[in-house]
This record gives sequence, structure tokens and C-alpha cells, in this order.
Amino acid sequence: MAPQGRRARYRLTLISAGITIAAVLAAGPVPTPATSTPTPPVPTATPSTVSVPTASTPSAAAAAAAAAKPGVSASPGATTGAVAISPFGAFLDSGPLGVARITGLRSWLGGTEPKVAHTYLPGGEWTDIEGPPGFLDAWARWRRERADRTLVLNVPMQAHNEENVPDGQVRELLGQAAAGAFDRHFRTLAERLVAQKVPDTVLVLGWEMNGITYTHRCGPDPAAWKAYWKRIVRTMRSVPGQRFRFDFTPSRGRDAVPWTECYPGDDTVDIIGMDAYDQPAGLSFEQQVKEPYGLRQHAEFAKAHRKPISFPEWGLFRNGDNPGYMRGMLAWIEEHKPLYNTLTDYCPHGVWQCASNPRSSQVYRSFLYGHGDQPAAPAPTTPVPEPTGSAVPAPKPADDCPAPGPADWLQYWLGRKFCFGPDR
Repeated sequence: MAPQGRRARYRLTLISAGITIAAVLAAGPVPTPATSTPTPPVPTATPSTVSVPTASTPSAAAAAAAAAKPGVSASPGATTGAVAISPFGAFLDSGPLGVARITGLRSWLGGTEPKVAHTYLPGGEWTDIEGPPGFLDAWARWRRERADRTLVLNVPMQAHNEENVPDGQVRELLGQAAAGAFDRHFRTLAERLVAQKVPDTVLVLGWEMNGITYTHRCGPDPAAWKAYWKRIVRTMRSVPGQRFRFDFTPSRGRDAVPWTECYPGDDTVDIIGMDAYDQPAGLSFEQQVKEPYGLRQHAEFAKAHRKPISFPEWGLFRNGDNPGYMRGMLAWIEEHKPLYNTLTDYCPHGVWQCASNPRSSQVYRSFLYGHGDQPAAPAPTTPVPEPTGSAVPAPKPADDCPAPGPADWLQYWLGRKFCFGPDR
């Protein structure tokens, strides 16, 4: 979701390299420009007799306590005290500013601590996907500070991942990938994560593969895509000291292909995630639950495969400031208890850094405000199979112009070719 938005964030962090983290924290959340993403086909809702859960109305005592908190009023879903909630976080920025802003989010939530940090590896060149020097440092330090924290890292499966590569070329790349052409890049990433002492990182590999946006999409050749996924997982699991968890995360709904056709198998999947935004326009939360390949099917599919669920990306989108969606999604999370969830917190999706969604912001904040210590995501239980296959040299990437990287590793990019076209 929102690939152009991610490029915009890389550009914004590059431009803001001179801003210190202290200044950012003092200034508080800064609205980020709205982004655009392709709208998937509108799915047809299927009738069902199962009701959609909704947040319960707080008791009078709870409402009074919530209203007494500074800046927070009682709203459906509001709770108080040390009540256990699912491990949560938010995407706050791709670079080190994303780590710095976690403290501000915690303060805004009345001390409720986000236990999950979420970022994305750039997908410009293979050197980006290997975890460039300096990129992982701040995230790894945050993770190592407390044993109950979780680091979630989205990992592209192809270079030039947001450059509108045609289906024929994607199909050819998938054939090369299934034969092992790119294994060495993922081995390098695994070795770097272990060296950073974050061997239990959750890896959201090839996210939203059921769509049309990314070069790492599944649709042109699902069989080769699944073989490629297996190669990556086995390659990364072969690195000594690793304890990675691999999260298979399609976008909600039918999109270009049914996401079930891309599922690579229980032996190489630890978590079944879903990116679930409030879209298309006019689709209610209840319809998002009931639609083919929607929230209910996601939960049922994961249960059938005995896997935990997650929501690496979720938030507002095509229906604007929609507190009904926010209440519905928070209630769904509370009922189904995902391993983790991370809200996408920039405009138009977010509620803290985006001033465009005040009613939804109030619902989200009231729901999470003032909770005590939260549980960490449990350790993986999936057996690790023996690695198979061997790596062969990867083809040299084309001399293309990658998107800029996060601000704190600006120096790393200075020796590289920049694009200065109208979109930058």
C-alpha cells in the first residue's frame, strides 16, 4: 500500500537531514502530505449470518475516568487501567526519525507503550534489500533495549520494486528467482540482522503480492513466486543464530489475484498477515469483514493453518475521517488478538501525525490511552526446516536511479546517482 507515499517519505527524510531528532520531538507530530495509491477492484460482499463485532460502550465509571484524562473523552472502545491489549505500534517514518517518534506517540497515548517498531527496506537496488550500512542501526538499538519489543521489517523480493515493471519482465524475474539467482542478497540481509543482534525480527516478505503495484508481485507466475518465497526463507534460516519469523501479508480483498493462490505453505510461513485499509470508497467495515478474501476469510484461513495473524499496515483511506471504521477495526483486533498490529500513521491513513482525521484520532487515542504494560509478541513455535538449494550469481541491476534513503544515512547515498525529476 502507498508505494509512492514511501518514496515521498524517503525524499522528505532526505530533505530534512539537518533537523535534529531533539527538534522533531519538541515540535511534535508533523502532518505528512497525502499520498495516492491504486484502488483495487471493488469486491462483491457475500451475505453471512455472522455478526461483525463492535466495540462495547464503556461503563459510567470508565467513561468518567476516560473523560478525566487530559485531552481524551470517552468514546466506544475506551478503556482504562492496566488492561492487556494486543502488541501494537505504528509506522512513523522509514528512517531513524521513526524510532525517535515512538516516544512522542507513547506520550500522546498517556504512557501506553508501543511494543512494535515497523519500517521498510528500500527496494531501489539489491544493495538496499541487503540492509544498507547504517539503515538498521537505530531500529536494532531500539529492539535491544527491552526484551519485550518486536521489530517488524518489510523486505522487498525484487530490486526496482516500485518502477512499474511489466508483467512479462516480472515473470522472467520470478523464473530466475525460483532458480536461486537472488539468494545471496537475502543471506547478506540475514547475516546483517544477526550481527545487529536482532535475530528474531519479523520479516514481512514480499508484502501485498496479490496486487499490481510491486515488482515482487505474485500474479504473473504464482508457482514461481511460491518457489522463490521458499528459497528466501530457507536461505535466511540457514544463517547461524537466526530466529526470524516470516509474515505472509497480502492486501485485503480480491485485488489482482486471490491471495490464497500465492500462499507458499505452512513450512515457510510463521504468521499470516493482512494490510487492511479503509477502502474502496463507500465500502463499510462490515463489508470489509464479509467480502471475498476479506477480514473474516483472513482469520479463518489462518486458523485452518494454525498460524497467528497480524496487521502490519492498517488505517484510514478512501472514506476520509471515519470513526466507525476505526471503532470496527479496533474491536476486530481486540477480538482476534493478532500477534501484532501497526497503524500507518501519515496522511491520509493516520491519526497522530495527520490532522485531517480528528474524530478517528479521538477513537484511537481513547481506546489505547493510559494502559499499563503490554504483552510482548510470543516467541516462534514453527519448526525450522533444513535449508535446500544453492546460490548462483545474481544479474547486475540496471543502472537506474533509486529513491533516496532515510536522513540519518544521507552520507551513504551521497556517492550515488540521484534523480531530480519533477516527482522529486
